[in-house]
Amino acid sequence: QVQLVESGGGLVQAGGSLRLSCASTAHLRSVVAMGWYRQAPGNQRELVARIDSGGRQDYGDSVKGRFTISRDTATGTVYLQMNSLKPEDTAVYFCKAHRAPLPDYWGQGTQVTVSS
Repeated sequence: QVQLVESGGGLVQAGGSLRLSCASTAHLRSVVAMGWYRQAPGNQRELVARIDSGGRQDYGDSVKGRFTISRDTATGTVYLQMNSLKPEDTAVYFCKAHRAPLPDYWGQGTQVTVSS
């Protein structure tokens, strides 16, 4: 079964940077976009950033200007560069493959903790 595998999470001080990666264990068909979402304890899962097959990017309001989503078209790996991290960025970050008309895929998540 195909899996999305996230990596790059960890503990960082406020103001620091991390880069998350999301790789698929096999080719996924019908992917129209790849996204990063996050979920903090007690909160709903929210969009962080998304990049579609044409390269268009969308960002959540709270991360605009600090986070950048990109993809390696050769390998299919998707990255999330996170700069100027804040304690409120602490969450589990999930990778999602948006597919149409097939079901979406989610990764298992990677923990990001930002200390003040």
